[in-house]
Amino acid sequence: FNQAFHDAALPGISVFCAAGDNGSSDGEKDDKPHVDFPASSPWVVACGGTSLRAGDKQTAVETVWNNDAGTSATGGGVSTFFSKPDYQVNASIPLSTVRTNFAGRGVPDVAGCADPETGYRVLVDGEKGVVGGTSAVAPLWAGLTALLNQQLRRRVGFFNTALYGPLAKRKAFNDIISGTNGAYTATTAWDACTGLGSPNGQAILDTLRTS
Repeated sequence: FNQAFHDAALPGISVFCAAGDNGSSDGEKDDKPHVDFPASSPWVVACGGTSLRAGDKQTAVETVWNNDAGTSATGGGVSTFFSKPDYQVNASIPLSTVRTNFAGRGVPDVAGCADPETGYRVLVDGEKGVVGGTSAVAPLWAGLTALLNQQLRRRVGFFNTALYGPLAKRKAFNDIISGTNGAYTATTAWDACTGLGSPNGQAILDTLRTS
């Protein structure tokens, strides 16, 4: 799978993967933090989760999605298998707490609304419902990227280069600074709960147009 992601990245195809819905443990029972694969691949855009409570015309509160750190929270952490990629060199990724002094790939890269309680209204077989999870965030970012490509009249290419380059420098994201996924806590700039933050679509488009 990692080779396939690498082969996709070479011609500039971005793949978006969910960071997991079981907090920093990724559902393991050894009391250690784990990251989810394939989100931990350095050749994909890893998508974490937030809980979003919106007002009529603006975001009221957006925090790390964590209804229960063991069973219903965004994944995220530091890989003990994949080393830190070049695009994350300036992202202040902490060293692994499991593999001594290992500079690993940080997960996630970005985030979006994943809390099922504040999630997406869907209609399936005539039945209305609300869904969430980081598996909803990955297609959210994929759809946004398709719209960006349309507006730019070109492909953004391997998105991680832009995410950690001009977009991070110009802060084209909603920075999430409140909440935890278990082992990690949200902070300014990149963190192992929500990455660089949730999308500000217009700011991302404006930055890509001028970068």
